[in-house]
Amino acid sequence: MIVIIDYGMGNLFSIQAAIRYLGAEAIVTSDPNIISNADRIILPGVGSFYKAMGNLHTADLVEVLRETVISRLIPILGICLGMQLLGLSSTEDGYSEGLGLIECPVERFGDQKSEGLKIPHVGFNTVSVMQTSKLFSGLDAHVDFYFTHSYRMKFTGQPYAAGICLHGEPFIAAFEKEHICGTQFHPEKSQTNGLFLLRNFIKNF
Repeated sequence: MIVIIDYGMGNLFSIQAAIRYLGAEAIVTSDPNIISNADRIILPGVGSFYKAMGNLHTADLVEVLRETVISRLIPILGICLGMQLLGLSSTEDGYSEGLGLIECPVERFGDQKSEGLKIPHVGFNTVSVMQTSKLFSGLDAHVDFYFTHSYRMKFTGQPYAAGICLHGEPFIAAFEKEHICGTQFHPEKSQTNGLFLLRNFIKNF
């Protein structure tokens, strides 16, 4: 059972449609009992980190997610803001702690004006893929995905970084730490490459 977490922020039904296109079924829910019995979890998200964590706390989902992923070892895929929420913290709209499943803070991009780059980072961009990644298995070493974000996890050589992207500076486009995965890009908006990655998450974790 694939569960897509509904906490009031995210492209829930576009992700559900992509999963169905791949021949699998996904439930959109905020029910802690259903979440705790999931076989795989997808945590989407668009918007403010601070508000998102507030919504997760209000819905009593923070400890459910930690327990399900850490204690039961259920695979999770965070998408865009959902990926960031798996990290340590963010300063977006005020400081807030994240779920803490990945030991990396989330910070706003630096000033890219001198390089002619805009923030937010929007559109297709190339991701350099780590060859050992299960998320990117079967894809080329350099592959395009769709991004839209102003905050990122800065790449400083973290061993769990599965994909790296460059927008004035290298940042983590995807991570993979055992069964805990995240993509800063939107696979559900990334056409064939995104569907391929979602299929890998379903099959390889």
